[in-house]
Amino acid sequence: MTEDFISSTPLTIGIELEVQVVSTHDFGLCPQARDLLRQTDGLHTVGAIKPETGQSMVELCTGVCSGHAQALEQLTLLRDALVDAADFLGIAVCGGGTNPFHYWFDERSNGSPRSEHLMGVYGYLYRQFTIFGQHVHVGCPDGDTALHLLHSLSWYVHHFIALAACSPFSQGHDTGYACSRLNNVAPFPLSGHAPFILTWPAFCEYMERMRATGMAATLKDFYWDIRPSPGYGTIEVRVMDTPLTIELAAAIGAYIQCLAALFLNGEALPLSESNYEIYRVNRFSACRHGLDGVAIDVRTGRRSSIRDEILAMLEVLAPHAKSLGAELAFAYLKERLQRSGTVNWMRDIHNESQSLEEVVRQQCRLWRGEVSSMPGGVG
Repeated sequence: MTEDFISSTPLTIGIELEVQVVSTHDFGLCPQARDLLRQTDGLHTVGAIKPETGQSMVELCTGVCSGHAQALEQLTLLRDALVDAADFLGIAVCGGGTNPFHYWFDERSNGSPRSEHLMGVYGYLYRQFTIFGQHVHVGCPDGDTALHLLHSLSWYVHHFIALAACSPFSQGHDTGYACSRLNNVAPFPLSGHAPFILTWPAFCEYMERMRATGMAATLKDFYWDIRPSPGYGTIEVRVMDTPLTIELAAAIGAYIQCLAALFLNGEALPLSESNYEIYRVNRFSACRHGLDGVAIDVRTGRRSSIRDEILAMLEVLAPHAKSLGAELAFAYLKERLQRSGTVNWMRDIHNESQSLEEVVRQQCRLWRGEVSSMPGGVG
């Protein structure tokens, strides 16, 4: 599995969003991804709208972007093309990490060779993998730099989870989690965090050993929170739910880009395998409580809310936000962090309507931009 790491322009970003395809009758997932892809073929001029492994999911992918403004512009064009196509077909699309009332036993392979392979390897675990996430790629000049950046960004995985969290409902119930989506990833044997390896040749040797197990043919078979993508010359942050708006997705991409700039151009973190001792604790807190979770600082042991940690980091990153053109994204995040958040908004809708279908209907309205601002800081 030895693979050359293709050099890319440092700090460029690319954003991928896995989007739900739902019925406008009951707002459950509907298997019309292929119809939607046929309708959107040739309609968009930037990035791509691609198939995913499920029949009720499509993926929006930007091209290589210099920063926040370009990423938001591309996501807007892709979103609008997707919404127009869905309207033509009489269906709808939305963000969100899970469909609140989709049952795993209803899921079927989309018939692709990879989907059939994964169904054979993982059985019912793969059928539970009907979840929707945001991935952010960050450009790196070489493999060693990519691995150092991967382990540096891992300190802040709980920030990324909390900012995007929008999957409190699963299998028709309130899970009590802000992000329940990652609980579906956890049982896979090749999930969690990447091994603590800091040189690309050593990483390639590790991959060869893993290939010998029969569980992994390519890096795509690893569901790590952050993984290298040598073919693109990037590292890929994969822990986020798909946000309910493209504005939040673009802002999260800008936050990750500015953190990467801090590590590549300034602060070098003291990397150690022991840093991962509290990694799962902070990660769990973000999944369970979102922005209101409590995190432990790796260096000082100090406890504080994830919300306060992010606000403090936005101040630290302000010079990088200015140089990368992310100031509007940071202003958006600061304003949003002052409010109660996406998960509370979703729960408020459910408490008032007693209908998970209504929750998804509102998610669809939010995704298409019908509502510019919603209570709780979603818009």
